[in-house]
Amino acid sequence: MAPRSEQSGDKRDFIYAVSEEPSDGQTNAWHVHDRGCLIYPSTGVVSVETAEGHWVVPAQRAVWVPAGVSHQTRVSGKVALRSLMIEESFPTGLPPSACVIGVTPLLRELILYVCGEVSVRVPDAPARHALAVIADQLREVPTPALPLPLPEDPRLKRIAEALLENPADNRTLEAWGRSVGASGRTLRRLFQAETAMGFRAWRQHLRVLEALRRIAQGEAVTNVALDVGFDSAGAFAQMFKKILGVTPSKYF
Repeated sequence: MAPRSEQSGDKRDFIYAVSEEPSDGQTNAWHVHDRGCLIYPSTGVVSVETAEGHWVVPAQRAVWVPAGVSHQTRVSGKVALRSLMIEESFPTGLPPSACVIGVTPLLRELILYVCGEVSVRVPDAPARHALAVIADQLREVPTPALPLPLPEDPRLKRIAEALLENPADNRTLEAWGRSVGASGRTLRRLFQAETAMGFRAWRQHLRVLEALRRIAQGEAVTNVALDVGFDSAGAFAQMFKKILGVTPSKYF
């Protein structure tokens, strides 16, 4: 990895470009960085989890993880990660909490350009200009999707982890309660308090994210929709648009 920017008159590096091609299914266990990290899959899909929630993003999106925020990542399919490690004082305007951002065609090309310049220790004038435009782009990009909030209560965590493994599981909270030792009413109240979502809405959100990951890998929409628990491709498309604002075809 090589630095991408430095302040005039100062040898401190403000952006590092990181290029990786991890293998399918590879997980990078929980860790923190002393810089902010913009994680961008130029191809494939990456899942990012923090204490705040869980994101699944294809090549039209990137995940912003601020400095000091613990996170883990998992990739799906043939993935090329082109990420930027950004010093906190670099003026991007990105928020102090993790989020998903939209990647415009211009921002994509700029990221690919600076990540391709890995042999340059001190950036030349074109690279410095590219970094200035990246900063401008990051100040203006939309944040198109909320994370999937993850509960903290041990009983809810058991349910969430089981559903992350099998989103199509249709058990009610009453049925889950018999497995984790709590009433459905208690679990329902806790789910709302800890995720700001009802259980059914949370599960639907999870199903959409899992479907997104698999569709981005090239699987057929109808097959994926049924596999993750939707009754039909139409029901999936309706929920997808409700959560992400556009239909699956427009999103991809």
